[in-house]
Amino acid sequence: MQEVLTSSAPSAAIRESKNTTTSIDPATGETVGVFPVNTREDVFSAVAQARQAQPAWAARPVKERARHVRRMADYIQQHAMQIARTISLDNGKTVADAMAAECEPAAMAVGYYCRKAPRFLKDRRIMPGSLLTANYMSKIVRQPYGVVGIISPWNYPFSIPFSEVVMALLAGNAVILKTASETQLVGHMLKACIESAQLPDDLFVHLNLPGRIAGDAFLEAGVDKLFFTGSVAVGKYLMQKAGERLTPVVLELGGNDPMIVCEDADLHRAAGGAVWAGMQNAGQSCGGVERIYVQRQVYPQFLALLKEKVEALRVGNGQAMNVDIGAMTTARQLETVRRHVAEALDKGAVVYAQSQAPAGGKGCFHPCMVLTEVNHDMLVMKEETFGPVVGVMPYDTLDEAVALANDSNLGLTASVWSADHAAAKQIARRIKAGAVLINDHLMSHGLAETPWGGVKESGIGRTHGEIGFNEMTWPQLVTDQVLSFARRNFWWPPFHARQLHGMQGIIDLLYAQNLTSRLGGAWRVTKAFLTTFSKR
Repeated sequence: MQEVLTSSAPSAAIRESKNTTTSIDPATGETVGVFPVNTREDVFSAVAQARQAQPAWAARPVKERARHVRRMADYIQQHAMQIARTISLDNGKTVADAMAAECEPAAMAVGYYCRKAPRFLKDRRIMPGSLLTANYMSKIVRQPYGVVGIISPWNYPFSIPFSEVVMALLAGNAVILKTASETQLVGHMLKACIESAQLPDDLFVHLNLPGRIAGDAFLEAGVDKLFFTGSVAVGKYLMQKAGERLTPVVLELGGNDPMIVCEDADLHRAAGGAVWAGMQNAGQSCGGVERIYVQRQVYPQFLALLKEKVEALRVGNGQAMNVDIGAMTTARQLETVRRHVAEALDKGAVVYAQSQAPAGGKGCFHPCMVLTEVNHDMLVMKEETFGPVVGVMPYDTLDEAVALANDSNLGLTASVWSADHAAAKQIARRIKAGAVLINDHLMSHGLAETPWGGVKESGIGRTHGEIGFNEMTWPQLVTDQVLSFARRNFWWPPFHARQLHGMQGIIDLLYAQNLTSRLGGAWRVTKAFLTTFSKR
């Protein structure tokens, strides 16, 4: 996940001064909003006040907390088109993309987590590990962390932080949210949506901070857990900084995601999936397709279909209804994509297919591209390009395809395309990625029930689903000794010989190889157990 913190270019999506952030429409370069910038002191104050508000919120029954959170779905339903248009205006993606990938998943997340939160948070009993310790009844209690800090990116400025806020609140936490400087227009609409839940004062705070100071400020202010979505470099820094205080973190970082197309795949669907997952949001999806590996026998047919679909894409201002791909969000990211493409062409890559794109003006537009004759020495195949560009390579054997897919320091998502679902699932198990889809790609982020996160340098921890919800709480063990008439345990001092023989008896009873030794062990355990009813 690329996170661009600042840029001085006029079409860079933001202009920062000391006291304000000016949001820029990446399709036109026009100003769309000016927002005050918060300070480090604001973070410290917000965390302190949230810490005061959180215990009363956590003490409320989860169903009562859910009644508040459900109001957010009402807000989305009533303002869906306005939210989608605001995302398009601020981020550059099309209105349809904003509706499909942000508004709809956010609304469905509310319903899912509100339904499931009581079960996710329910005490879980642990069965005794042995009949000899059956008088100890244990359970796991899920406890909220307290004050959760969330630092969110600009590529999915509504849906990524939204689900995390919903889960954190339902789990009983207070939330301090920093939305991306590049998309403050969306950040303030998200703030309005969350505040529609009529939460207690100080329980939720939205802040506008420069990215260069946000992580340090959150950690130094003492958030109890930090969720960060952004670049690998920043994620590594925050993990090191959090280590100074042993603050737990969840990091969702970069992706350079592979797609394996098998010989028996539905090539029309595979080509369409590559266009969707590689080009939507102008390729600015951390879980989007960047590398495609196609079985050599079907390589020409797949390329022909991909070429047809890519060249038909309409790139332009995302506010228009007849546009398929919108603008890139920042000028800095646009330059990164151009640099990766130029480097690949210098090393022998070929532009096999390319869409049209608006030229000139102040818009951050880049044509959708398919590169062939690529290899893993090129940046487009070994780093996160984060733009509407895919590289395509043929392979001969599945072992070769899996090796190519795993040849990356990143491991967020991947996909396998085949008519043989059983075989595809076996291939999926060999890919080192946090999520692998069969005959689809990327969309699992929109499924509230599925965990999201990666391995290797794509991050640690998960968001979404029950696993992600559990990241909002810590497990507390509560064990109760139910023999209320027992005065002591026989392994407490003062010690006598029968206690020592009783401890040996436990081992004999459980693990001796012959019946006589086991019966002898049982007798010694019984005698030792009788000491629990005496004071000495």
